[in-house]
Amino acid sequence: MSAVRQDAWTDEDDLMLAEVTLRHIREGSTQLAAFEEVGERIGRTGAACGFRWNSCVRKKYEAAIQIAKAQRQKRNQLRKQTPAGSASQAAISQLDPDGISLRNDGISEESISIDAVIRFLRQWKGTYQEMTRQIKTLEKELADQKEELDRLRQENSILSRQVNEVETDYRVVNDDYKALIQIMDRARKMAFLAEEDEENKSRFKMDANGNLEKIE
Repeated sequence: MSAVRQDAWTDEDDLMLAEVTLRHIREGSTQLAAFEEVGERIGRTGAACGFRWNSCVRKKYEAAIQIAKAQRQKRNQLRKQTPAGSASQAAISQLDPDGISLRNDGISEESISIDAVIRFLRQWKGTYQEMTRQIKTLEKELADQKEELDRLRQENSILSRQVNEVETDYRVVNDDYKALIQIMDRARKMAFLAEEDEENKSRFKMDANGNLEKIE
């Protein structure tokens, strides 16, 4: 039994699912058998492969499906028209992996529906154009993001310089403030000492007779 995976489908998974399913259609097998084969190869359940095919992958390969059905029909016609046995097997073996005859004795390239080929080519042209548009969109988004990143780097550089300047100014102001506090402390102490000296000085007054008298 296939393991159950929870991760997203990759482009390689979708391509394998398409290739195997188209091969089974071309060879006259069932899609259920194709889903089981793919599930065994990529570690998913057949049901998961079937759901992926019907919901997403199938619509991308409508033209290829029509070509595969046409190739299956030609194979069936070849089996009916060719006697059973080795001759039938030899005729079928002349087909390449894509179901197109390598010789001109049974099935030719012209036997494939021209309309199916045109639809297939138009589909791939549309897919290519869509991928080109997506690539251009992604390139523009990448350029915008790069421009935004450069702008943010410039802003960061400017802000870093401003922060460094502010830090330098802060250190200068802080040093000046400390020096001012020290000067104020010294001035306060000197004023206090001068006041004490003034208080400790002896005072005199003159009496009525003209003599100096010390005041306590």
